[in-house]
Amino acid sequence: MNHLFEILTLLVPVLLADIALAAAAVRHIMRHPCYRFGSRAVWLVIVIVLLLFGPIIYFVFGKGESE
Repeated sequence: MNHLFEILTLLVPVLLADIALAAAAVRHIMRHPCYRFGSRAVWLVIVIVLLLFGPIIYFVFGKGESE
């Protein structure tokens, strides 16, 4: 049981950071019309379905150059 609490204390901050990053990605997708690859709908699906890596993929490959 003690091992479970050790794992949870590591996972909770990671999950909170991931949710915050996903929220930032969705907010950016909804506010900006231009993307390097794909469209708004494609990036929303990627960010939401691939919750762990989707926002990172968006900020590396999808975010448009002109802000």
